[in-house]
Amino acid sequence: MSSRVLIAEDDANLRQGLIDLLEGEGYQVLPCSDGRQALDCFHREAPDLVLLDVMMPELSGYDVCREIRKNDGCTPIIMLTAKGEEIDKVVGLELGADDYVTKPFGLHELRARIAAVLRRVRNHRTESPATLPERFPMGQALVDRNTYQVTVADRTHSLTSREMKLLEIFHARPNQVLSRNDLLNAAWGIDYFGTTRTLDQHIAQLRKKIEPDPSSPQFLLTVHGVGYKFQSPG
Repeated sequence: MSSRVLIAEDDANLRQGLIDLLEGEGYQVLPCSDGRQALDCFHREAPDLVLLDVMMPELSGYDVCREIRKNDGCTPIIMLTAKGEEIDKVVGLELGADDYVTKPFGLHELRARIAAVLRRVRNHRTESPATLPERFPMGQALVDRNTYQVTVADRTHSLTSREMKLLEIFHARPNQVLSRNDLLNAAWGIDYFGTTRTLDQHIAQLRKKIEPDPSSPQFLLTVHGVGYKFQSPG
């Protein structure tokens, strides 16, 4: 069965181009022209992936992403941002987006991003539960793979599928220095077109969720010039 992709894009020409592209790749496409329509469609159709434009009428891409993530941390969300608007990317990741593509984008890049995200989600769902416990500690935090939530002290946060993947990687390799490229390949796939800046932004968001004091991390540490490591408290 082909994957179902919800497209939320108010520009009619771009929306039709995305429909043609994805239908040509064998996806079932659920097109929407504004944010309200997109959110209604998401709840009604339960797509496998959401492609969100940031600037839309009714509800912005930010608003739609925020509402989806209130109850769904698993369905991957890719945001379409304007060229050079770094703040769009940061805000999108803070709200729970898995990835972003900057306009104007190449069709090959977009195809590859969508395929990589869907492949990663499928692989994640078929991994052996024997090697991945339902709950595991990350420093003083407890990660729940069933609910896609992490709890530290009295704070509970939702996790995106990408954030969960990164935490699983760090959990499996405590105290080991992992290069940025290794982490990108493991969590995004070897055909990922983005930069290490995307990884850095995700790490910053994870620190807000698992560290007692995100401004002074104790567990998810930067190894300058190389990458990151999870410092196990044991």
